Amino acid sequence: MLIQTKDLAKIYTTEEVETTALNSVSLEIQDGEYVAVMGPSGCGKSTLLNILGLIDNPTDGEYKFLGKDVSKLSERKRAGLRKANIGFVFQSFNLIDELTVLENVELPLLYLGYSASHRKKQVNEVLEQMALIPRRNHFPQQLSGGQQQRVAVARAVVARPKLILADEPTGNLDSANGEEVMGLLGKLHENGTTIVMVTHSQAYAEHSQRIISLFDGKIVSENIQEKCRA
Repeated sequence: MLIQTKDLAKIYTTEEVETTALNSVSLEIQDGEYVAVMGPSGCGKSTLLNILGLIDNPTDGEYKFLGKDVSKLSERKRAGLRKANIGFVFQSFNLIDELTVLENVELPLLYLGYSASHRKKQVNEVLEQMALIPRRNHFPQQLSGGQQQRVAVARAVVARPKLILADEPTGNLDSANGEEVMGLLGKLHENGTTIVMVTHSQAYAEHSQRIISLFDGKIVSENIQEKCRA
């Protein structure tokens, strides 16, 4: 089991108000699954993704990642697990403008301390996979939105993580580029990568094997896609 949560809760407290972002969320995600998370704005989707991605800790409940309870880990230990196992794709691309495409994609491998030869090999492989070799010396502002998101996907997968978390990965793209990014995610899944994707689009959610719907911080339904049933 890659991901297992039990009665997961996240409460944000200020001096005047207490907001429950997640309320008793229990779910399981197997290694190699492709799961979409849907729901209206403010229902807890991004909060759930942040906890699954070890960016944040829950207020209460249990989160097991790779069989280990990580719900109360320190930031340093979360960061180590995150760097080694999880790749992120964001709606806003989050590329560094001062770095070239090649340098942006190489960044996770630098953080992991890979040798120069190892970095070069893996970066070139993923740039070729994403059809980005002709753009490798370009800067993000010289690229279209679709190309920037391809770079973001390349950066997310270059370290060959077990899990890709995608937060509205098509949100800033037109339909043609959105379909292209969904195709890239589909190929990654076919190659064995586990994907958890937050989306508002029913059409894009149907690319997944399972759709989890959130409302007011709770899971209200889980639907296995007919095409994926045994």
